[in-house]
Formats: sequence, structure tokens, C-alpha cells
Amino acid sequence: MSFTTVESRWPDVWLAATARGTTICGDFLAATALALALQGAGAGGLAVSGLLLAATLPLVVLAPLAGRLADRVDSRTLLVTVGLAQAAICVLLALADHPVLVVGLVTLLACGLAVTQPCLAALLPAMVRPDDLPRASAISQTAVSLGALGGPVLAGLLVGQFGTRVPLLLDAATYLALVVAGLLLRTRRGGRRIAAAPANPSVTALGWRLRRDPLMLVMVVSTAVVIAAIGGINVVEVFFIRETLSGSPTTYGLVSAAWMAGMLPGGWLAARLANRLTDDAALVRGVLATLAGCSLMVLFGAMVPAASLLVPLWLVAGAANGGENVFANLLTARRVPEAMRARAYASYGAAVQGGSMAGFLIGGALLTAVPPRPLIAAAGLAGLLVVLVFVPVVARAVRRPSPDDPGGRQHQRSAGADAGLATSGRPAEPAPEAGDTVGSWLSASHVHGSGTSSS
Repeated sequence: MSFTTVESRWPDVWLAATARGTTICGDFLAATALALALQGAGAGGLAVSGLLLAATLPLVVLAPLAGRLADRVDSRTLLVTVGLAQAAICVLLALADHPVLVVGLVTLLACGLAVTQPCLAALLPAMVRPDDLPRASAISQTAVSLGALGGPVLAGLLVGQFGTRVPLLLDAATYLALVVAGLLLRTRRGGRRIAAAPANPSVTALGWRLRRDPLMLVMVVSTAVVIAAIGGINVVEVFFIRETLSGSPTTYGLVSAAWMAGMLPGGWLAARLANRLTDDAALVRGVLATLAGCSLMVLFGAMVPAASLLVPLWLVAGAANGGENVFANLLTARRVPEAMRARAYASYGAAVQGGSMAGFLIGGALLTAVPPRPLIAAAGLAGLLVVLVFVPVVARAVRRPSPDDPGGRQHQRSAGADAGLATSGRPAEPAPEAGDTVGSWLSASHVHGSGTSSS
């Protein structure tokens, strides 16, 4: 069951994207500042690892609960309440000195993100017509990428001048953007509004489950496994550039930013292509193709003689990563009923974060025994092998309809008014008695830099 807007609400799209980009910028600003603070205070690698784990683990562990909460509670209530709570936590972070207290507060901050991320992701399909969803996804991803690029730069400038307190207070201010968005967005979902949605004969909210949807399951599992395979480069990369390739700190910074920068054009290119992919199986193949592109660039990166040559490779990989985000977001919106969309986005995010954490652990463990260059080559090759393994799995999933869709209608949709979304094509406005609404921490990258959502 779902809603579909008669006209896309572009002001809502831009407002939500701006709010999300602003908070992502604040998150990266705070994460960089805290890592520098721990290192400057003499804390060891264990403390930094604890910080990264605290920023990631809640998104994995709390995914089922957070997704259910985002589906059942009014989105305005969630964004305003959680946004205010996260702002208060950031203020406490600015005053905290002990590493254990810092890690604990970061954990609480990530718990809030576990709720707001699927809430915003599930709002996006309700803001626009089906044909406009790829463009809306590209707008949202652009805002996230710009925020992720700007946060570390601001941290470098502010920490050097003012220490860590000012960046953390600035992060607290960025969370107020969620509050503003919650108050101003015309599009809302959750609560009693779901009950007002018409049922789609091809899929029901009560019957849909990720494990019973072959194409969604393939997309989620393949993405998570590829991230686990190549995510270790985030740990290995600094040693590869600084030691193996004798690159400067400036070069390392450029290489690190290149992947994220590549996501900007990648998302827009995928948005132009996505509306031509009129069946869901084509979107899954698009996800596999972009994951293969990321893996191939990582494999090529292991062969470069100079660190500067990684920049163009990482730009291409980032573009592929951006395309994967758009394809995954559109597939989720097409196949998942409105009433369970936040849960689907939360589950996908949990798989991505879990794969990213596994990649960190694998890369860190292997780095103690294997030089960086062979590790990066092995990561890229492993990612390609994973994609090859999943190609026949997709073919079987296409031939085997979901138990909730015995006629196979979900992956054989036209690009007409429905455009493959799990919706009846009726206006977005709910029945009068239902109210006036419708239906890293977390890095912006699924593969590089700790693993999107798909938003």
C-alpha cells in the first residue's frame, strides 16, 4: 500500500535534502574533531576504534526497531523530537573530556541517526511522482556528498583555531536543521496515515518481507558482501598512500575526497538512466554493474605507481557508487509497500553498515601480516568475484516470483503512471479524516568511507 503524489513537491525535496546535507556536514565535522581530540589527548587506537564502533553499531543493532518506529510514528514528531535530542547530545559532547563518556554520547547520537535516516529515506518517495524519484534521489545524494566533503575541511580549520568545542557546538546547531525540516515539510508519513492508504492488489504491507522478496534480497545481500570485500581499503589506504607510494598528506587528502566527489556526477547520471529501466530486475543488474565498477577501480588502484593516479580511479569508483545508491533507492521505493518502507531502508542501511564494519575488521587484521598493495588488489578482486557469483542469482530471482506477488507483476512494470512503484497511482492526499499528510556517523558512501542508504 502506498501514496503517489499528483504533482511532485520539489520544495519539500530541497528542504529535506538541505537538512540532511547540513546534518551530515556536522557529523563529519564532529567525527573528525573527536578523532583529532582523542589522538591529541594521548588515547590509543583502541579509543579511536571504540569511537568508530559507537558511531556505527547502533545503526546495525537498532535497525528493526528504528525502522518500525519510523513507519508507525508521525515523521514530524520523530524529526523534531530526535533532532532536539541529538542537538542536546552534541552540546554535552562539547563539554565531555573522558574518552568513555565521549564514546557513550556518540553511541546515543548514532541511536538517533538510526531513526532519522530511514525516516527521511522513506519520506522521499512520498514527496514526488514516480517518474521524478530518480531526480529527487540525486538531489538528496548531492546534498549528502557536499556535506560529507565539507565537514572534514571545516574540522581542519576550526580545530586548529578553536579546539574541539566549537566544532561540536556547530554540529549541535546543524541538528536543528532536522527540527526545522520536521516543522516545515508538507509531506509527512507514519502513524494513522498508513491506514488511509489503498491496498495494491499485487503486494500488501502485511505480507511483504525482505526474505520473501527475491530481488530485494539479492540487492541487499550482494551490496553488503561487496562492501565487506572492498571496505577494508578504508583501513589500508592511508598506509598504501603514505608508505608504499610515498604520497604526501595533501595527496592523501585529495585521494580521500575523490571518491565522494565522484558520487556527485554519478548520482545524476544514474538518475537520467533509471527511468529507462522499466523493470525491477534491470535495477538490480544496475546495482551489480556499479558494484563491479567500484571493485574494478579498486583492483586498478593496486597497480598504480604513484598516489596521484588514484584520484581519477577513485572519481570513477565514486561515480559508480553514486549510481548504485540511486538504483538501490529506486528499487526499494518500487517494491516495498509504503507502510513498511522505513523498515526496508533501515534493514538495507544495517546490511551496509554491517558489511562496512566487517571490511574494517578484515582489513585491519590482514594489514598486520600482508603489505598494503596486495591487500588492495585482493579486495578489488574479491568484490568482482562476489558480483559474478550474484549474476546467476539475479537470473534465478527474476524467474522466481515473490510469494507475495505470485503473478510476477512487481518486476514486470511499465514506465507509465505507476513506473513500477508499489502504488495504485491515486493522489497523495489522504482521506480527510486521516490528517494532512502522506506518506558517520553514517557515511554518504556505501562502499568507501564506512558504507546508502539508500536514500
